[in-house]
Amino acid sequence: MLIVMKNGASEAQTEAVVQVIKGLGFQAHPMAGTSRTAIGITGNQSPIDPSRFETLPGVSEVIRVSKPYKLVTRDFRPEKTVVRVGDATIGGEDLAIIAGPCAVESRAQALAIAQTVQKSGARFFRGGARNPRTSPYAFQGLGEEGLLILAEIRETYGLKIVTEALDEPGVDLVERYGDIIQIGARSMQNFTLLKRVGKSSLPVLLKRGPAATLDEWLLAAEYVMSEGNYQVVLCERGIRTFIQHARNTLDLAAIPAVVAYNKLSNEAAKIGQRLEGFGDEFAAVLSRQVDERA
Repeated sequence: MLIVMKNGASEAQTEAVVQVIKGLGFQAHPMAGTSRTAIGITGNQSPIDPSRFETLPGVSEVIRVSKPYKLVTRDFRPEKTVVRVGDATIGGEDLAIIAGPCAVESRAQALAIAQTVQKSGARFFRGGARNPRTSPYAFQGLGEEGLLILAEIRETYGLKIVTEALDEPGVDLVERYGDIIQIGARSMQNFTLLKRVGKSSLPVLLKRGPAATLDEWLLAAEYVMSEGNYQVVLCERGIRTFIQHARNTLDLAAIPAVVAYNKLSNEAAKIGQRLEGFGDEFAAVLSRQVDERA
């Protein structure tokens, strides 16, 4: 359910509605827009009688939300999300570029790449300190040593750090050293992890799982937002298909669909593509196609 406050409703009136929601045992999610405040309600297992809220001071209307996801929809907040990381933004007027290696393999390697990323004009450096691998014998990252290297990159080059957390202790470390918590494709439906990052003050970059539907992807974002963290960036990284010429198939059709369904950063959907596994020429063509369709 969604409660829309009147234009000009006071903070006290909004807080009074929030307290009524909490008093009923539900969770309240107030979100201020440019002209109004909307309050999402989650935690109810059955329909709520709208008359409980319709007569409260400052309430304009009460809307039933029929979609399985409540907080990521444009009903909750029509304005697009702009994620702010210090003096950089994702989803704002400036094009946000996130660049860097899949894994931080050494200090020399990471700093050399970071220098190139900074010279290109990008504001975000992505590098993995802990990397999930299909094989248990493959290199899985430097751990906290890698995070210390990423922190040095932020200090030296002024880049914002995007790095993956695989579990709850990993989130604690990323909060200490990073700026954005990356949830990898393999972890998209790790619901315990999603709930933990939902309690974090850092933005979350949520990758789409290799076989996930759009509803499953958006519901993963809903897990994060239902815990109070509304700074979610969606990353379409490709899905698994029958093709053999590339690791993943970049689902361009998902981008306009996601933009239409939800209010999370459409800029992120445009620039958050994972082109790993493609040749440089192929990646450049895909980048142009993504930019034209977003």
